[in-house]
Amino acid sequence: MKLNYAKAEFLCSYYNAEALPPEKKPEVVLVGRSNVGKSSMINKLVNRKKFAFTSSKPGKTAAINFFSIDGSIYIVDLPGYGFAQRSKSERRGWGRLIETYFSLERDIRLVVLLIDIRHGPTEDDMLMYEYLTSKNVPFCVAATKSDKVSKTAAAEKTEKISETFDVNAFAFSSENSEGVEKLREIIESVTAEKEKEGE
Repeated sequence: MKLNYAKAEFLCSYYNAEALPPEKKPEVVLVGRSNVGKSSMINKLVNRKKFAFTSSKPGKTAAINFFSIDGSIYIVDLPGYGFAQRSKSERRGWGRLIETYFSLERDIRLVVLLIDIRHGPTEDDMLMYEYLTSKNVPFCVAATKSDKVSKTAAAEKTEKISETFDVNAFAFSSENSEGVEKLREIIESVTAEKEKEGE
């Protein structure tokens, strides 16, 4: 399925997973630590600077945000995890929100796990990885903010991340567009595979 990423719209923010839209469409889910670059990734994916809200304050997003792409799929932005300056009750609440989302019968085609290339996987990232693998959820790994390191370092760090998660991770930058086409190809490939299976 070839998607028109210019045809994108923000749908709604949900603070209760039970209130999510019942309509069944393929969902591509973004997960990662606070301030890892999820909103920036969405903006770059649709080529709009202020499409998804970005914040300089980690932990700002406390809801599940739904975006429609080409009227065909949803991009789902889950709350960022691992921000220590939020209260324990807030962090627990966000954790429940994420877990409840994955427990629902959604049409999840792909989870994009974002890892900051400068710091590598954290304990929270590893917990998310273990959760996704235990649930057999299809996922890929994007090493974000690759423009912040040299090309050599980016290649080395991406390879190390790939080994950690046993997948072919790819470098991504919302500044110089590295990895954007790769991500689009992955999204469209997964959608096409599922469509063929349903034929």
